[in-house]
Formats: sequence, C-alpha cells, structure tokens
Amino acid sequence: MKVALFFLYLLGTLFPAGAGELPPSVLLELKKANIPVESVAIEVREAGNELISLNADRAMNPASTMKLLTTYAGLEILGPAYRWKTEVYLDGKLENGILYGNVVFKGYGDPKLTVDALWLWLHELRQRGLREIRGDIVLDRRFFADHFNDSAAFDDKPGRAYNVTPDALLLNFNASYLRLIPGNNAQTTALLEPELHGYPLINRITTSASLPCNGEDAYQSHLEGHGIVLEGQIPADCGEAHDYFALLTHEEYFAAVFTALWQETGGTIQGTVREGSAPEGLSAFSTHLSPPLSEVIRDINKFSNNVMARQLFLTLGSVDNGQVSITNSKAAIAHWLEKQPFVELVLENGAGLSRTERISAAHLADILQQAADGPFAAEFTASLPILGMDGTVKKRFKGDKIAGSAHLKTGSLEGVKSLAGYVHAAHGKQRVLVFIINHPNAKYGQSAQDALIAWLEKGQLIIDN
Repeated sequence: MKVALFFLYLLGTLFPAGAGELPPSVLLELKKANIPVESVAIEVREAGNELISLNADRAMNPASTMKLLTTYAGLEILGPAYRWKTEVYLDGKLENGILYGNVVFKGYGDPKLTVDALWLWLHELRQRGLREIRGDIVLDRRFFADHFNDSAAFDDKPGRAYNVTPDALLLNFNASYLRLIPGNNAQTTALLEPELHGYPLINRITTSASLPCNGEDAYQSHLEGHGIVLEGQIPADCGEAHDYFALLTHEEYFAAVFTALWQETGGTIQGTVREGSAPEGLSAFSTHLSPPLSEVIRDINKFSNNVMARQLFLTLGSVDNGQVSITNSKAAIAHWLEKQPFVELVLENGAGLSRTERISAAHLADILQQAADGPFAAEFTASLPILGMDGTVKKRFKGDKIAGSAHLKTGSLEGVKSLAGYVHAAHGKQRVLVFIINHPNAKYGQSAQDALIAWLEKGQLIIDN
C-alpha cells in the first residue's frame, strides 16, 4: 500500500533532515521550544497503516504513558471483571457482639480500597455482630513479597501523593486531601480528609494579598511528633487551594483511619493496630471485593494514578506465581509479549514514575493497535482521558471544536513529555498516535503535541490504495 502525504498549507516546504513526514506546524513548535527532532519519537497509524514514523524504534522514557502497557496487559491477563479481595478474620471468640481476641485484615493488593468503601464495610461488620474488640487490629500485608518503604527514592519528595509506595493493604491511596480556604484578617481555614485519629491538624497557613495565582506552592506539610503541621501562605484572591499529601506509613495511616471510622460507627477497641498474620485454618469472617478491573483502569489512566498502576503491575505477577514480586510481574509481562517481544522494553514499576523505564514509540503504538482491535477495545478506550473534557487532558483544547475528538494518555517527568492514544479524524477514521519527547526542554513540548493532534483531527493524511 502506497502512503501519499500532502499538506493543506506551506506546500512545497522542505523538511529539515531527519524530520521525516512531520507537518510544518509541528516542526515550528518544536523549533520554538528548542527541541531537536532527534529527541522526539513519533508513530502515527491509521487502520494499521503507518502514516508518520520518526525515531519510532528508539528506546524512550515514556513517563506515564507506560500505564497503557500495564492496563492493557491487565485486561488481557486478568480480564475486565477481575476483582481484588480483602479479608477479615476473627482470631478469638465472638459473644454477644464482643470479640475476645483480634481482628485481622488480610490484603491482596486492592488498588481502590477507599475510605467510603471501608466505612461501608465496617458497618457490615457491625451488622454481622462485631461491636466491641477486646484485642488488637492485626494487618496481614505479606501478599506482597517485596516491601516498598522508600517513598523518597524517585525525587526525594516522600510526602507527595504521587510517590506513595505499593502495599498489600493499601488504604485510600495512603493519601490525605487538603482544602485551604482563604479568609479575612490573614486567616486560612484548613480541612483535611479523611480524619486521622491521633494526628491533630496544626494549621499555621496564612492568607497573603501579595501572592500571585498559579504560582509555586508557598506552603508545606510535615509531622511534628503526631501533629500534622501546615505552614506557609496562600493567595487571598485566588479561591480555595487543593492538595494531596502522604505523611504516614501504610501501617500508621490504616490505624488512624480505621480507628476514626470504627469509633464513628459506635464500635470500641481496647488494643492497638499492629502487623501480623491471619490465623491458619480459619474461614474469613467477611470479604470485601474491589470494583472490577475495567473500572480501576479508568482511575489509573484518566488521572494517572501511580500507586494504583503499581498495584496492578504487581498483581500481574501473582497469576502464575501466587505471591507478588517485581520479578514475577516482569516475567508475566514478558510471557504476555512472547509472540512479539519488545527487546528495548525496560520495566521498573509499570507506572512510568521511573528514570529507567523504556519503550519505543512503535511498540507503544502496537499496544494501542492491539487494544483497538481486541475484545476489550471499549473498556480500554473508555479508560483514557477525553480531549478537552476530563482527566489529564481536560484543559487541552477546552471549548475548541475538536474537544472530545481524541482519547489520549499523557506523561510528564523532568525531561520527558509524552502523549499516546487515539485521535478520531474528521473523515471518520481513528488514528493511533504516540508522541514522546526526551529532552531537557521537554516541558515546553506540549504545543508541538497539540499541533499534531489538531493536524491529525483534520484528516490531512490520505491513504491511496
């Protein structure tokens, strides 16, 4: 099949050496950003036919577009109806609502055990007859063979929510949601969700009339003993500020949230929260099931949730090996790709929050093409952010006539700017697009990516049969 390319503007313009078939509008934006074409990898396909291919076989850091490989592998290996379980065991005698012993929570890596889900589950436990616990809360987190304790490993910012590490008993992404409301007389109201029992909020943030909107964060959060301390300033005239942070370990966070919710339901507990093991030979008192995988991958891709992606990546390794480990997960992906091995593929956590992960634009396009042609196309496509409407591309082309014409996953790290997904062209065809920039000026590359999206949406490539 012969591929004929033409442009509706700047006809006759010669492209720089190595630029291949890139539209002039894209080349112009790359030039403005001082990003050489040698630092860019692009693959565009329509109906399986290659339309544009620039450095597409080069191993690139994809940032969060690596989540596309992880989520589609999840759909094919686990199935869209897959659900994670979390179990509760009663290690003791239950009489008249009183447990003379311990309650044991055993986790299997649920990525979406949220506060509201736990609240409903605790109400169910009370309906089953558990009202007073005269023992400890024991957390069985052994399902993950590897322990991920260093939340500062990526960028030395352990308190940022995107750095939360995986855990077999992950609760509410181990994160706290902060709302800061500017007030009169330099006062600021701070609201923290969920409630963390035993961790009082100490708010020292003031409101400043001199701070600009959309500036750098001028406030910080840290622990002083068990106190969660907020310090700094927010602008007076810019509305509420919102943030997520993660200051507690998984065990501390689970203990604080569980205790607050259990007391809220009217339950009592005499012991402490500690790590341990589920008793052998006992049946679970109650089992909580996560939402199906088809729903979970929407959260992962639309909002680029790193810890959820890492939980899924680790789960993939448990299918054939029982216990979770990074080694087993890498082996599961390699087995899944056995018929079309990606020789350049480097995996660390499957989320793209990595300096070492690598994949080529061509192979990422293969994943997108395989997903579009496979039985789970609807579930996979629905998980991607809709251009100009939601997720991480909500503000791109917002209000423009092409808003809604693409489903695209973004990725961003220092020195990396990536985009991958589907563009629905005006002539009715769907186009696979992968655009990865690895360069110190990558953060200035969004305009070049947007130029290619707009150009493809107009249907400015013709395939002659």
